[in-house]
Amino acid sequence: MDQLHIFFLPLLSAGNFIPMVDMAKLFASRGVRATIVTTAGNLTRVKPAVDRCPHPIRILTISFPSSSVPDNMSDVPTPDTCNEVLEALGSLEAPFEQLLAEHRPDCVVSDMWYTWSADLAAARGIPRLIFRASSAFSGVLSAAISSSKPHEGVADDDEPFLVPGVPHRIELSRSRLMYSDELYAPLRGLFARMAEAVRRSYGTVLNTSRELEPGYVAGERVWALGPVSLCNEDALERAARGGDGCGDCMDWLDGREPGSVVYVCFGSMGGFGRDQLREVAAGLAASGHPFLWVVRNAGDASEWMPEGFEEEVEGTGRVVWGWAPQVAILGHGAVGGFVTHCGWNSCLEGASCGVPMATWPLFSDQFLNERLLVDVLRIGVAVGSKKFGWLAEERTLVGAEDVSRAVKEVMGSGEEARGRREEGEGERSCGGGEEGYGGGRIFLQ
Repeated sequence: MDQLHIFFLPLLSAGNFIPMVDMAKLFASRGVRATIVTTAGNLTRVKPAVDRCPHPIRILTISFPSSSVPDNMSDVPTPDTCNEVLEALGSLEAPFEQLLAEHRPDCVVSDMWYTWSADLAAARGIPRLIFRASSAFSGVLSAAISSSKPHEGVADDDEPFLVPGVPHRIELSRSRLMYSDELYAPLRGLFARMAEAVRRSYGTVLNTSRELEPGYVAGERVWALGPVSLCNEDALERAARGGDGCGDCMDWLDGREPGSVVYVCFGSMGGFGRDQLREVAAGLAASGHPFLWVVRNAGDASEWMPEGFEEEVEGTGRVVWGWAPQVAILGHGAVGGFVTHCGWNSCLEGASCGVPMATWPLFSDQFLNERLLVDVLRIGVAVGSKKFGWLAEERTLVGAEDVSRAVKEVMGSGEEARGRREEGEGERSCGGGEEGYGGGRIFLQ
């Protein structure tokens, strides 16, 4: 029997292509011939992880014909401009179709945003599996809110409402959700095409496990294969995941006491203004705990860093500019807490490493993921972020006192802190299966 050949087509953002690269590695470890198709702008971010993989994976690059937007969402100036990139994804259809004709794979695993991949797979008579990079929990909550519209029954954007028809008691508010015509209208047509493409696909693969999202992974032909980051068993693989950066982070952590460091990172697109950066710095210093803080796209530090900050935290605090090997850092024994924006990859990676989290959602599905960590899994403490905002100036300022409080709660030794730590340790083995993955199996007919 010929070796099964699968094309993997990730979206052009770190939060989407990193787990799909992990998924390709997972399939390759099972004897599948895996090929990742991406743009030249993503090659430097994908190649280090593939080069470290003990199993052969091929990378094919295609050009991004649109010259008005970058071919990597991490390079867009602000998250709200990602809409322009999403609308430009159609320009990849023709070159991808050519690769299908040349290489004739048996299956396509496509990010759900590539709606046209359903037509191309159908034309060649091969199955198309969609990959959803978000949590099952956020999908169930979004569907419940869209159908029942409980947010329309409250008078104020900050007034809490109960999400109906879900397994746990979940309260949200309109201010935390992406429910405005201003945000949705530009992509309404794309969302409709996406829903139709989902209906025509063979099935869905998710980066999660049923144990991690109890009661929320459901549906026909839905396979939970995560957390896929666990496929990176080697330290060098974990360090190369998503790109190169912070080569001496691990050496710095080696010199810290076990469980003493709080790791702070807001994802590849989570930018802050100067006032908020200043509050984060002051809060970390006031917490009294050693920290490793990853800062991206923050401009000149002299414009926001508090006077005397570097001297105050010298020897105990470390600021990393740019990219850091998050899975490797979270898995280090010195890390005892994680301040996170609640992107789904970060939630998974923190839970997989047994690290309790201080939750600070910014936009997208992050406010929904926060409720999973805080209310369902009980491994999170809310920092106090209350308003959805693509842009930093749209969000409510979180003060240094709240930052310090949340860090102390996560890193503390009290009964609640110990409970979160124990719950986190329980989630470490949530994957099930022989090697800690979701244990899902896909049989293509």
